[in-house]
Amino acid sequence: MERNKLCAIIEAVLFVAGDPVERDAMLEALEVMPEQLDEALDALEGEYEFGRRGIRLMRFGGRVQLATRPDYAPYVERLLQPIQKQSLSQAALETLAVVAYKQPVTRSEVEAIRGVKCDYSIHSLVQKRLIQDIGRKESLGRPILYGTTDEFLRHFCIASLAELPPVDLAVPQAEEANEEVNVDLGIGD
Repeated sequence: MERNKLCAIIEAVLFVAGDPVERDAMLEALEVMPEQLDEALDALEGEYEFGRRGIRLMRFGGRVQLATRPDYAPYVERLLQPIQKQSLSQAALETLAVVAYKQPVTRSEVEAIRGVKCDYSIHSLVQKRLIQDIGRKESLGRPILYGTTDEFLRHFCIASLAELPPVDLAVPQAEEANEEVNVDLGIGD
């Protein structure tokens, strides 16, 4: 299939879909080779960028989507007058950062790094579909393991977690971790 025609078809499919489309689903529906799809996506992305068009092509987590160029968001907001979105709290952002860098991670592991409870932040991030339950840890109590979602990648405009800048999220050590602890259980001798 000719590249210009393939670009036009991809643009139409992504426009109608609205939501992210799986790359594999596109390959199957368009009946093209992966290289052809990649060339067409690169060309389409280049056209949008070169012309500073109102939309852009986003790729993340094996999905592709058309999205509004961030530069033009204020105009879109003024026209559509959307319901005010509530931004993430500082606690939620810190929790999200720990999950993004340490995943898979349990709630207690996040709390050990942050030094505070994070039940509400985790619940909020799950509700916003930025993190999700990705399984259970093979340890006492089998706690839930959390990881980021494709919505996280889309929200922060990154294709993969490899694009996150490097940071050091060391677990704080208790000051008296090596001291012997004697506990009186109140049981008679």
